[in-house]
Amino acid sequence: MTSTYQASEDTYQGLPAITLRGDRYEAVVLPGVGANLIAFRDTVNGSRFLREPAPEEMDAFLAKPGVHGMPVLFPPNRYEDGKFRWNNAVYEFPVNEEARGNHLHGFLHTIPWEVEEFGATAASSYVSLVQRVDAQHAVYRYFPHAFTFRLRYTLSADGLMQHVSIRNNGSEAMPCLLGFHTAINAPFEPGSTESDCTFTLTTGQRYEMTERMLPTGAFQPLNAGEEAMKAGGISPWFEEMDNHYTAVPQNGHNRMVLTDGRTGTKLIYDAGTAYKYWMVWNNQAAGQFFCPEPQINLVNAPNVDLPAEETGLVRLAPGEIWEETSRLYVVRAQ
Repeated sequence: MTSTYQASEDTYQGLPAITLRGDRYEAVVLPGVGANLIAFRDTVNGSRFLREPAPEEMDAFLAKPGVHGMPVLFPPNRYEDGKFRWNNAVYEFPVNEEARGNHLHGFLHTIPWEVEEFGATAASSYVSLVQRVDAQHAVYRYFPHAFTFRLRYTLSADGLMQHVSIRNNGSEAMPCLLGFHTAINAPFEPGSTESDCTFTLTTGQRYEMTERMLPTGAFQPLNAGEEAMKAGGISPWFEEMDNHYTAVPQNGHNRMVLTDGRTGTKLIYDAGTAYKYWMVWNNQAAGQFFCPEPQINLVNAPNVDLPAEETGLVRLAPGEIWEETSRLYVVRAQ
């Protein structure tokens, strides 16, 4: 077991990386690919908690970096016709989901981030990455607001903590919309199989979606599998899921718990209660991984005719900061 905490410049399958090490864990961040937290591992037990690209998948990962690791979605999910309505103006994003005519997942998960600092203390290792968007930034042409987005990961004996901070540097209010397309391995334990895995998620109601995967504003009844997902646990592949839910914290936590029934180990993804919605995507129930995706806003939120309290559309005034912490950690059977 590594007792000394370290943070170092490194490479990951040929890409520049920052690696955090300490206690029994290590984590890897790719600054040049959207600040993606591409790996979180238990080096003692051999567990790999996030889906990582295999060497032969690297070209596909770089072309579409949204289904490995923990990509930053800003804004998250889909926007009708690639249009974004805000304060009586219409912003136009590229339609990059052509079959449905939507813009999908924003820009920050595909572009390089600046490494602001990295280092270690006696009890943790950390890295801070930042996007400083102004009129000269490539994102500004689509999202005309000056802001600083800071993403910090801290590794300790308690697992991996993520801290997000978004500051409006402009003179007008900006919409703050955020999510993470977190790809969880199931199984994550060496020697376990998919049939060993069950999960729970702090969901409430499921939104009705159109054929373009945009919410109508109405809810649909939950089936028996979705009720088991809320309490008791069920396989991540009990059916195909590309579903959007309200988040309903339980006992103060807004989280996904993935349990390995063979070992009794639990992987807990505690997303923080500022994330008001979950998207759950399981890749056509194909196995191996699934994505519990926390979002602060409803899909297509600026274009949905509902109050901001229901869409999660955060209005960030000049100088204001939005922030939240999330954590990935492990509870092993005694």
